[in-house]
Amino acid sequence: MPSPPPSVLDLAPVVPVVVVADPADAVPLARALVAGGLPAIEVTLRTPGALDAIRAIAAEVPQAVVGAGTVLTPAQTEESVAAGARFLVSPGWTDALLAAMRASGVPFLPGVSTTSEVVALLERGVREMKFFPAEAAGGTAYLRSLSGPLPQARFCPTGGIGPDSAPAYLALPNVGCVGGSWMLPADALAARDWGRVEHLAREAAALGGERARRP
Repeated sequence: MPSPPPSVLDLAPVVPVVVVADPADAVPLARALVAGGLPAIEVTLRTPGALDAIRAIAAEVPQAVVGAGTVLTPAQTEESVAAGARFLVSPGWTDALLAAMRASGVPFLPGVSTTSEVVALLERGVREMKFFPAEAAGGTAYLRSLSGPLPQARFCPTGGIGPDSAPAYLALPNVGCVGGSWMLPADALAARDWGRVEHLAREAAALGGERARRP
């Protein structure tokens, strides 16, 4: 029997959340992130070229673990995996979307922002989740409160997190990694300054301490 897919939460302390405007930028962008120590890359399905970007990264940057974010429908689940996505992330979930993500065969992080949503996913056998929008939904205080009654749930908080707040999230026992885009400033992307992206990625990877050095 094949071994289960590795947890997305354990790949790196920070998962870059990438909005790719031009698919031609996907490969050099991914290479810069990987070189900086951030191999797990979430490409959001917010642009027309997102699937092309996932396809290019999967084909040309083997060191990257590329995933699809902002997955909202079962059809997007199928399209993302067909393009080469190795994990799926949604901002929220329904039973239909959850069933599609489970059937995809790749790791997935359904989004939650309330205790009831967490309990509902645990009831369905899902223990790893995206906490979104993290800062607006209560931040570290909320997640710390959940760790007592629901210690079996693990999270990737995303939404409003930056380099100053990320360490506090990563210190929580129920947080495996955080998602963010601060290492992808708009001016650097516009200038295609991949060296700056790599530098910022390296700084982000270091925020996890020992977790940043996991293989």
